[in-house]
Amino acid sequence: MNGGDEVIAAPAGPPNPLDWKFSQVFGERTAGEEVQEVDIISAIEFYKSGDYLATGDRGGRVVLFERTDTKDHGGSRRDSERMDYSISRHPEFRYKTEFQSHEPEFDYLKSLEIEEKINKIRWCQTANGALFLLSTNDKTIKFWKVQEKKVKKISEMNVDPLKGTGNGSIASSSSSAIHLANGGSQEGYLSNDFSFPPGGIPSLRLPTVVSSHETSLMARCRRVYAHAHDYHINSISNNSDGETFISADDLRINLWNLEISNQSFNIVDVKPANMEDLTEVITSAEFHPTHCNTLAYSSSKGSIRLVDLRQSALCDSHAKLFEEQEAPGSRSFFTEIIASISDIKFGKGGRYILSRDYMTLKLWDINMDSGPVATFQVHEYLRPKLCDLYENDSIFDKFECCLSGDGLRVATGSYSNLFRVFGCAPGSAEATTLEASKNPMRRQVPTPSRPSRSLGNSITRVVRRGAETPGVDANGNSFDFTTKLLHLAWHPTENAIACAAANSLYMYYA
Repeated sequence: MNGGDEVIAAPAGPPNPLDWKFSQVFGERTAGEEVQEVDIISAIEFYKSGDYLATGDRGGRVVLFERTDTKDHGGSRRDSERMDYSISRHPEFRYKTEFQSHEPEFDYLKSLEIEEKINKIRWCQTANGALFLLSTNDKTIKFWKVQEKKVKKISEMNVDPLKGTGNGSIASSSSSAIHLANGGSQEGYLSNDFSFPPGGIPSLRLPTVVSSHETSLMARCRRVYAHAHDYHINSISNNSDGETFISADDLRINLWNLEISNQSFNIVDVKPANMEDLTEVITSAEFHPTHCNTLAYSSSKGSIRLVDLRQSALCDSHAKLFEEQEAPGSRSFFTEIIASISDIKFGKGGRYILSRDYMTLKLWDINMDSGPVATFQVHEYLRPKLCDLYENDSIFDKFECCLSGDGLRVATGSYSNLFRVFGCAPGSAEATTLEASKNPMRRQVPTPSRPSRSLGNSITRVVRRGAETPGVDANGNSFDFTTKLLHLAWHPTENAIACAAANSLYMYYA
């Protein structure tokens, strides 16, 4: 059950705070342009080498981006993996392709509309130069293959003009090409008014198909995994064995084989015999990055369960339980709502788990279930406004979280299109707030943090932004709860973050 040691376990000392800079933006709207609902980004995922980035949106589309700076400088994927993580580089990406992954559906048996919105994207292992990925909406998971294919053209479609006689006319080889429906083209075609001369044509040649130097990207759906979830799918996660993956909804987690789409195995089922006895639901699930028998899932009660697939076929009994005890007298109407975990992520080596609830980020050591090893206050300034947040449903917003590849920092999003980066090495007080805005000259917002307090095994760091009053900017304006940065991802090998603000994808590096 022990994971590999990560850098965070025994660093030489707290690293210096990073100086974040704006890198790129994709899909930024012009002033006054309204954001279309279907264009809002709903999922972000880096490929494990960092060479590719995928986003999904509420319109059911998947957009792929490709890293270009390593290619421009003669680097390769293997070179980028060997590079020292501390070397500051400027990752640059470009648009590669996009495809329609999901369409809106209607479940006639349940009279239920199924949105096309992409909930999660997960990259799979590449093969023969092709990219593979899983994408899911509320009910259906799809397995996609994206590959460059050479465009094929039809050539030698004409007869030899020297042999043709009679009253017909033959199209010359200089005729304009016909572009075929399959992407090919027909060079030198026969004209419609051609008629065969007396005695026939002895030199008629059959058409041949040749590959041209042109290539085009083709996305093909290889498999569809459907009809296995009664509730909305909130997570999918690939196993390190490269053959299986899990999908999770509110009450069940299913195990799939990538090659088999018509059956899955239910490995976790928290549905009670009587639904009135239901006290918690599954909110997120993820496989351990290196141990193919271990996975973790979080609940709406703020707990994380670690399960071992070797123990039994149905993993309702957990191997370890991680939860933080409530402080006496601190319970309120909102306690359970804000305790619900919206996202969990394993660290690269698998020893640490990062969780995000509404108010905080928590870092857990899987070898220590007495409590989190670090707690980072994200929304403490919103505590007096919980009633308002409940009224406008903002309290149910599901913010994601991510860890840096070296395990020294964590990040998550907030309101007003802000995202926050915390240092999690022992002794680090790093706490930076940045805003995903359209000003390319923007600088990071200074965020003084209070001194760290030691609470047993827990370290609490508080972030504040701007003016004296938390939740109010330097101009005295309240935070905008209608703009929120829910989705972000950290580059696997470098200090670079991709984050989504509405329909725009922002890239930062340090």
